[in-house]
Amino acid sequence: MHNFRESLALSHKQADAVWWREVYAGAFPGFSSMVSVRADGWAQRGGIDRVITLESGRTITVDEKVRAKGWPDILWEYWSDKDREVKGWCVKDLACEYIAYVFIPTQTCYLLPTLQMRKAWDLFGAEWIDKATTGVSGYSIVDADNGGWVTRSVAVPIPVSLGAIQDAGIVNWKS
Repeated sequence: MHNFRESLALSHKQADAVWWREVYAGAFPGFSSMVSVRADGWAQRGGIDRVITLESGRTITVDEKVRAKGWPDILWEYWSDKDREVKGWCVKDLACEYIAYVFIPTQTCYLLPTLQMRKAWDLFGAEWIDKATTGVSGYSIVDADNGGWVTRSVAVPIPVSLGAIQDAGIVNWKS
């Protein structure tokens, strides 16, 4: 059982890490500044942990997920509260544009567009859960004890996750 409070404490501890500036300056041309959003409120509840400002004045909102080990997967949280069936971040509408998914030991950040992630979940989520529950290698169900409720995620291999997000950005139409 994964412990949510430990993961949240790790994320908050890393909120002011100097490497965030390097990540965002490397990711966004014209990076100017960034502000951490940690106080509870509409932004935090909408998945906004950081607001990036570009030299043009454009702002970009980011939800930050930090993992302390170099895992080979991305955790897709589909139940924020499993027993009450409260939707997790990959299922619900988020106010942020990206998820910065960080692995500290490998100094790697995947900047994942939230709308394509949501579409990828719609396309592949049931399949991933099925693979995890039937024991397909690389997939697993991960529960996080939050001290009163349990969050549930499915671990999906990084290449599969990235491929699904890419596929979600391709739209075909008939006319």
